[in-house]
Amino acid sequence: MVAGVGENVRSIAKNSETVAASGCRAAGCRRYDLGRTNRTRLAQCCRSPHRCLSGVGGSIQREIYAAELAKQSPQTPILISSGSPDPCIWLLFDQSAAPQNQVWLERCADSTFGNFYFSLPILQQWQVRHVTLITSATHLPRAKWLAQILLGSHGIWVETQLVKETGIPGNRESVLKTGLDVLRSLAWAGISQFYSPICRQVSPLSEIDLEAWQQRGFKCEHQGGLDRI
Repeated sequence: MVAGVGENVRSIAKNSETVAASGCRAAGCRRYDLGRTNRTRLAQCCRSPHRCLSGVGGSIQREIYAAELAKQSPQTPILISSGSPDPCIWLLFDQSAAPQNQVWLERCADSTFGNFYFSLPILQQWQVRHVTLITSATHLPRAKWLAQILLGSHGIWVETQLVKETGIPGNRESVLKTGLDVLRSLAWAGISQFYSPICRQVSPLSEIDLEAWQQRGFKCEHQGGLDRI
C-alpha cells in the first residue's frame, strides 16, 4: 500500500516538474513549463537581482541561519513565514548583530502550503523574481516542490539553502502529506492567477515591542541559546 502511494507521489512530482520545471542547463538551474512566456521569464529570473530570502517555520536553526545571511547581504529583504515567536526572532538578530530593517514576519500560515500561499502575494508586491528558500533536509522534497509550483507559476525562481539541524525539526514528512500538498499546490497555481489571499498579520521585525512581550512572557527553543539573555 505504502509502496503504491509512493509511486503515485513520484508520478505526481514528475508531472509537476512538467508544470513546474524543465532543464535550464545553460544557467545551471531549472525553469518552469507553463508556456513559452513563463519559461523565458524564469530563465531570466534565475539571474535576476530582485532577490529575497524566505524562511519557513519548523526550527529556530533556520532563523539563526537567516540572521547570518542578513549580515552578509543587509539590503536583501527577508520574509519569515510562521517561524519562532516574534521576540525570539528579534533576539536572534540582535544577538547576531544582524540588521533588522529588511526583515518581515508573516503570521497567517499554519502549514507548509500556507507558507507559500500567503508569501506569494507579499513577494509579488515586492516585485521579487528570485527567492532563496531557507529550510532543512528533513523538510524536503515537499517544501521545495511546493515553492517551485506556487512561486514558479508566477515567474519567481526558487533555490534552496539547507540548514543543518540538531535534533528533530517541527516538520513531519510523509508520502501521503507530500502527495496531497503537491496536488493542491498544482490546483492553487491556477487559481492564484486570478485571486490572491490577504494576510493582515505581516509586520517588520524592527517594530517588535520586546518590553511588551517580556511582560506577557514568551518561550524560545533552547537551541537558540536565548535562555541566557
